[in-house]
Amino acid sequence: ALFHPSLFFLSSFFGSGSNTRWLHPWLGVVLLASFAILFIQMVRYNFWTKADTKWMGHIGEVMSGREENLPEIGKYNGAQKIVFWLMTLLILVLFGTGIVIWYEYFGASFTIDQQRLGHIVHALAAVAMLLVVIVHIYAGFYVRGTISAMTEGKVTGGWAFRHHRLWLRQEARKGVIDERQAPPRRHSAGPAE
Repeated sequence: ALFHPSLFFLSSFFGSGSNTRWLHPWLGVVLLASFAILFIQMVRYNFWTKADTKWMGHIGEVMSGREENLPEIGKYNGAQKIVFWLMTLLILVLFGTGIVIWYEYFGASFTIDQQRLGHIVHALAAVAMLLVVIVHIYAGFYVRGTISAMTEGKVTGGWAFRHHRLWLRQEARKGVIDERQAPPRRHSAGPAE
Protein backbone atom coordinates (compact mmCIF):
# COMPACT_ATOMS: atom_id res chain seq x y z
CA ALA A 1 0.00 0.00 0.00
CA LEU A 2 2.92 2.37 0.65
CA PHE A 3 4.77 1.30 -2.47
CA HIS A 4 2.32 2.22 -5.22
CA PRO A 5 -1.10 3.94 -5.37
CA SER A 6 -2.64 0.94 -7.17
CA LEU A 7 -1.99 -1.13 -4.03
CA PHE A 8 -3.49 1.40 -1.61
CA PHE A 9 -6.52 -0.87 -1.06
CA LEU A 10 -4.23 -3.09 1.02
CA SER A 11 -4.14 -0.39 3.70
CA SER A 12 -7.70 -1.38 4.61
CA PHE A 13 -6.20 -4.43 6.39
CA PHE A 14 -4.86 -1.96 8.97
CA GLY A 15 -7.93 0.25 9.09
CA SER A 16 -6.73 3.14 6.94
CA GLY A 17 -3.79 4.67 5.13
CA SER A 18 -2.78 6.70 8.16
CA ASN A 19 -2.83 3.60 10.38
CA THR A 20 -0.70 1.76 7.81
CA ARG A 21 1.80 4.63 7.69
CA TRP A 22 1.97 4.78 11.49
CA LEU A 23 2.31 0.99 11.96
CA HIS A 24 4.79 0.32 9.15
CA PRO A 25 7.98 1.41 10.96
CA TRP A 26 6.96 -0.36 14.15
CA LEU A 27 6.33 -3.56 12.20
CA GLY A 28 9.85 -3.11 10.85
CA VAL A 29 11.18 -3.06 14.41
CA VAL A 30 9.19 -6.26 15.15
CA LEU A 31 10.58 -7.83 11.95
CA LEU A 32 14.15 -7.05 12.98
CA ALA A 33 13.65 -8.35 16.53
CA SER A 34 11.93 -11.56 15.45
CA PHE A 35 14.48 -12.21 12.72
CA ALA A 36 17.29 -11.60 15.23
CA ILE A 37 15.90 -14.45 17.33
CA LEU A 38 15.70 -16.68 14.25
CA PHE A 39 19.22 -15.65 13.22
CA ILE A 40 20.67 -16.62 16.60
CA GLN A 41 18.96 -20.02 16.41
CA MET A 42 19.90 -20.79 12.80
CA VAL A 43 23.22 -19.12 12.01
CA ARG A 44 25.27 -22.16 13.05
CA TYR A 45 23.58 -24.24 10.33
CA ASN A 46 24.14 -21.66 7.60
CA PHE A 47 27.89 -21.28 7.31
CA TRP A 48 29.07 -22.07 3.79
CA THR A 49 31.01 -25.31 3.17
CA LYS A 50 32.77 -26.91 0.21
CA ALA A 51 29.84 -29.30 -0.09
CA ASP A 52 27.53 -26.31 -0.62
CA THR A 53 29.71 -25.04 -3.46
CA LYS A 54 29.69 -28.49 -5.05
CA TRP A 55 25.93 -28.82 -4.50
CA MET A 56 25.29 -25.44 -6.15
CA GLY A 57 27.45 -26.55 -9.08
CA HIS A 58 24.92 -29.33 -9.66
CA ILE A 59 21.79 -27.18 -9.32
CA GLY A 60 20.55 -28.46 -12.70
CA GLU A 61 20.51 -32.00 -11.35
CA VAL A 62 18.69 -30.79 -8.25
CA MET A 63 16.05 -29.07 -10.38
CA SER A 64 15.56 -32.18 -12.51
CA GLY A 65 15.30 -34.48 -9.47
CA ARG A 66 18.55 -36.36 -10.15
CA GLU A 67 20.16 -35.97 -6.75
CA GLU A 68 22.01 -39.29 -6.58
CA ASN A 69 25.47 -37.85 -7.37
CA LEU A 70 25.27 -34.78 -5.15
CA PRO A 71 27.45 -34.41 -2.08
CA GLU A 72 25.89 -35.18 1.27
CA ILE A 73 24.71 -31.95 2.85
CA GLY A 74 23.70 -30.92 6.32
CA LYS A 75 20.48 -29.43 7.61
CA TYR A 76 20.39 -26.77 4.86
CA ASN A 77 21.59 -26.87 1.27
CA GLY A 78 23.44 -24.11 -0.56
CA ALA A 79 20.29 -22.50 -1.93
CA GLN A 80 18.68 -22.40 1.51
CA LYS A 81 21.82 -20.82 2.94
CA ILE A 82 21.78 -18.16 0.22
CA VAL A 83 18.17 -17.33 1.15
CA PHE A 84 19.17 -17.08 4.82
CA TRP A 85 22.06 -14.69 4.16
CA LEU A 86 20.10 -12.62 1.62
CA MET A 87 17.24 -12.20 4.09
CA THR A 88 19.74 -11.22 6.81
CA LEU A 89 21.32 -8.60 4.57
CA LEU A 90 18.01 -7.26 3.24
CA ILE A 91 16.43 -6.98 6.70
CA LEU A 92 19.46 -5.02 7.92
CA VAL A 93 19.29 -2.73 4.87
CA LEU A 94 15.54 -2.24 5.35
CA PHE A 95 16.01 -1.43 9.01
CA GLY A 96 18.92 0.95 8.40
CA THR A 97 17.16 2.81 5.62
CA GLY A 98 13.93 2.71 7.62
CA ILE A 99 15.66 4.65 10.40
CA VAL A 100 16.84 7.22 7.83
CA ILE A 101 13.30 7.78 6.52
CA TRP A 102 11.45 7.58 9.86
CA TYR A 103 10.78 11.30 10.00
CA GLU A 104 8.86 11.34 13.26
CA TYR A 105 11.86 10.25 15.33
CA PHE A 106 14.93 10.66 13.12
CA GLY A 107 13.95 13.28 10.53
CA ALA A 108 16.26 15.95 11.93
CA SER A 109 19.22 13.55 12.03
CA PHE A 110 19.54 13.13 8.25
CA THR A 111 19.74 15.48 5.29
CA ILE A 112 17.09 15.60 2.58
CA ASP A 113 19.52 13.93 0.15
CA GLN A 114 20.19 11.12 2.63
CA GLN A 115 16.45 10.65 3.12
CA ARG A 116 15.82 10.57 -0.63
CA LEU A 117 18.55 7.97 -1.09
CA GLY A 118 17.11 6.09 1.91
CA HIS A 119 13.71 5.93 0.21
CA ILE A 120 15.20 4.52 -3.00
CA VAL A 121 17.37 1.93 -1.27
CA HIS A 122 14.51 0.99 1.07
CA ALA A 123 12.17 0.39 -1.89
CA LEU A 124 14.79 -1.59 -3.85
CA ALA A 125 15.56 -3.75 -0.80
CA ALA A 126 11.82 -4.39 -0.32
CA VAL A 127 11.47 -5.50 -3.96
CA ALA A 128 14.55 -7.73 -3.63
CA MET A 129 13.14 -9.26 -0.44
CA LEU A 130 9.82 -9.90 -2.16
CA LEU A 131 11.63 -11.69 -5.00
CA VAL A 132 13.65 -13.82 -2.56
CA VAL A 133 10.44 -14.78 -0.73
CA ILE A 134 8.69 -15.68 -4.01
CA VAL A 135 11.61 -17.90 -5.10
CA HIS A 136 11.73 -19.47 -1.63
CA ILE A 137 8.00 -20.25 -1.71
CA TYR A 138 8.27 -21.65 -5.24
CA ALA A 139 11.14 -23.91 -4.20
CA GLY A 140 9.10 -25.11 -1.24
CA PHE A 141 6.32 -26.24 -3.56
CA TYR A 142 8.75 -27.53 -6.20
CA VAL A 143 10.47 -30.05 -3.91
CA ARG A 144 7.77 -32.45 -2.81
CA GLY A 145 7.55 -32.88 0.96
CA THR A 146 9.08 -29.50 1.76
CA ILE A 147 5.85 -27.67 2.62
CA SER A 148 4.92 -30.26 5.24
CA ALA A 149 8.50 -30.11 6.55
CA MET A 150 8.17 -26.35 7.05
CA THR A 151 4.65 -26.39 8.47
CA GLU A 152 4.92 -29.48 10.66
CA GLY A 153 8.64 -29.43 11.48
CA LYS A 154 9.02 -33.09 10.54
CA VAL A 155 10.33 -35.02 7.56
CA THR A 156 10.31 -38.68 6.71
CA GLY A 157 13.52 -40.66 6.85
CA GLY A 158 13.34 -41.15 3.09
CA TRP A 159 12.99 -37.42 2.45
CA ALA A 160 15.92 -36.64 4.75
CA PHE A 161 18.01 -39.38 3.10
CA ARG A 162 17.33 -37.99 -0.36
CA HIS A 163 17.80 -34.28 0.36
CA HIS A 164 19.89 -33.86 3.54
CA ARG A 165 21.78 -37.09 4.06
CA LEU A 166 24.63 -35.64 6.16
CA TRP A 167 22.10 -34.06 8.53
CA LEU A 168 20.26 -37.40 8.76
CA ARG A 169 23.50 -39.15 9.71
CA GLN A 170 24.31 -36.47 12.30
CA GLU A 171 20.86 -36.83 13.86
CA ALA A 172 21.28 -40.62 13.93
CA ARG A 173 24.67 -40.28 15.67
CA LYS A 174 23.05 -38.06 18.30
CA GLY A 175 20.38 -40.71 18.83
CA VAL A 176 17.58 -38.41 17.72
CA ILE A 177 16.51 -40.88 15.03
CA ASP A 178 17.40 -44.39 13.99
CA GLU A 179 19.39 -44.19 10.75
CA ARG A 180 18.28 -47.72 9.88
CA GLN A 181 14.81 -46.32 9.24
CA ALA A 182 16.12 -44.45 6.21
CA PRO A 183 15.75 -46.30 2.90
CA PRO A 184 18.77 -48.11 1.51
CA ARG A 185 20.81 -46.41 -1.19
CA ARG A 186 19.37 -47.09 -4.63
CA HIS A 187 21.63 -48.86 -7.09
CA SER A 188 21.64 -47.90 -10.71
CA ALA A 189 20.36 -50.48 -13.13
CA GLY A 190 23.16 -52.86 -14.02
CA PRO A 191 24.01 -56.53 -14.20
CA ALA A 192 22.14 -58.76 -11.79
CA GLU A 193 24.05 -59.50 -8.62
